[in-house]
Amino acid sequence: MNTIPVIFAQRSPMLADIDTRGILIPSDWAGQKVPRPVKYLFWTDNTHFHFLAKDENSSGLCHPGSQPKKYQSELWKYDVAEFFLMSADRSRYLEFNLGPNGSWWTSAFTQPRQPAPREPTPIPGVTTSSKQEKDSWKAMASIPLPWLNTNYGFGKETTLNATFILKSPAQIFLTAGDLGPGDPDFHRPDHFPTINAISLA
Repeated sequence: MNTIPVIFAQRSPMLADIDTRGILIPSDWAGQKVPRPVKYLFWTDNTHFHFLAKDENSSGLCHPGSQPKKYQSELWKYDVAEFFLMSADRSRYLEFNLGPNGSWWTSAFTQPRQPAPREPTPIPGVTTSSKQEKDSWKAMASIPLPWLNTNYGFGKETTLNATFILKSPAQIFLTAGDLGPGDPDFHRPDHFPTINAISLA
């Protein structure tokens, strides 16, 4: 995918919007078709940038130390949805992790896998919600738009990507954007797709 759809709307999304408006990622990094849907959704309203994710293949294996709506490191060792966002001046990029139970983690990087000074640091004002069921999970994270504008110059020229790590502990890796060949590696900021802005009345 060369572009990533982002909805720009007056209203805020609900968790159920991932069911009807979510974008499908049909296969994993190796090209293997995922049996049941895996979806993501980016949404911007007047106050927040929202990231929604859904996996219909399992209830999700969460980090054992994680708690709903709480900041937790090393979420990527278990099932997780992620997004990566490049700053407007291309000096750094943001990684945001969202667990099936609404736990979250974030860090800024100046180069691939090279944390920026004083990182990782929790983003102030982040809120999350989630719903885990027997064979599926969905979650949403909301990041204050003023913070994202100030620290990353967020706008319609932004580049970003959505990714998943699923089926832990025998993990599979999924990416919305084409990050190039080789072993799974989400830290390829030069390959992040641009935004396809979608207006929603």
